[in-house]
Amino acid sequence: MESPEPEGWPGVLHREGRTLCRLAVDPAGAGLGPAAKGEGAVFHNPAMAGSRTRSVLLMQHAIEAGLLGEGTLYALDGLSASGLRARRWLNELPADSAARISATMGDMDPVALDWAMRCHEEFPPEHGEGELIAHLGDLRTAVLEHGRHWVDIDPYGPPLPFLDTAIQSLARRGVMEVSATDSAALTGSSKSALLRRYGARVRTDGLAHDSGLRVLLATLARAAARHERSIEPLMSIWDSHLLRVSVCVRRGVEGANEVEDSLGWRVSSPTAEEVGSSISTGLHPQTSLDSLPMHCFLPLSHPIGRSDERVSGPLWIGSIGQRDAMASLTEERALEMCGPPVAEDDPVGWSDRDFDYECRRVARSVRHISQEAEVIDAAHLILVDDLSSWLGSGSPPSPRAMVDALREAGHRAAVAHYGKPAFRTDAPWDAIVGASTKPQPPM
Repeated sequence: MESPEPEGWPGVLHREGRTLCRLAVDPAGAGLGPAAKGEGAVFHNPAMAGSRTRSVLLMQHAIEAGLLGEGTLYALDGLSASGLRARRWLNELPADSAARISATMGDMDPVALDWAMRCHEEFPPEHGEGELIAHLGDLRTAVLEHGRHWVDIDPYGPPLPFLDTAIQSLARRGVMEVSATDSAALTGSSKSALLRRYGARVRTDGLAHDSGLRVLLATLARAAARHERSIEPLMSIWDSHLLRVSVCVRRGVEGANEVEDSLGWRVSSPTAEEVGSSISTGLHPQTSLDSLPMHCFLPLSHPIGRSDERVSGPLWIGSIGQRDAMASLTEERALEMCGPPVAEDDPVGWSDRDFDYECRRVARSVRHISQEAEVIDAAHLILVDDLSSWLGSGSPPSPRAMVDALREAGHRAAVAHYGKPAFRTDAPWDAIVGASTKPQPPM
């Protein structure tokens, strides 16, 4: 039976990736970032398109890699708004994967769910597989209906109110994707909010967003440990107005007991003693101390001065992504799964140029991620602007040129998927300094 038409239907026809939907408001006129609640129209943020694309690809990797076991996969888009994320899971995953998925869209707004279900009825998955369920109510009640294999938390502001219940709801092994739009707090601009919500501090330098991701991961890790579980980061992204982490959560007291081994501090302008301690604990590559690095990690047990403004943390000091998961997010695969094929007599009225633009946007959402996978566990995330200032070397080097030079020297390195020109590497600091002094083309 067809659902009744919600108020304002049929609205504006819109396409994201390969999926069609109807929106009450034209996304071309929407601003970036979260809107205020109670604006009257179903909320849809076009700036989250890349996040939704990555979610589709990561779910396919998790299925292929056996991270979620066998049988039906219960997935929850807990704060679904337009419902487009869950609908893209079903529509853009291959038929054999989608057939395993029972996806629930949860929202407090009945109008939003009415719009989402009418869109699903009008534009069902092309292959006809998968199940979509609407749940009216709080995420914290939806997750407790039964064990979940996949939970997406994308709230207005901090995700903290939802973490404990969501973790408790997960099956023995599951995936959580968590967004935080309170980036001013997580990146240290709102120091009191950061301390109050996350019990941490972050230095407001070029690595503030990376530190914010690590504070969010530390928060997830501690929440998981409270329920005798541990996390493994699959992917961590700074994207426009938000920070987003994807983690595999596993049950087990042993892993929960080891949570503090993955927590610590990031220190800016470290002393020789601090760099030596970082090296001795395996958090920094072995290097001479003739030239000190811009940053280093220290274990949680290292004594830190409360008034030391160089320090960020407590935060996650391990890898912020998993190699195989990130390696699966190639531009080729993104286009294959999520890129819309050109359609004659397109109902949205797109031209060939519009289809090309959407495909480029899909590809751009995963740019550098599969290459960065090779070195995501490395200690160094280097912003080239900061590097040139630190060394007093004039114009900043090209991230690509630095990567090429370090690879030629036998080190792992890759351009970073970060909001500022940067690269990751496991090279010793003196090798980075040496590479930066080689003649390079300008950025």
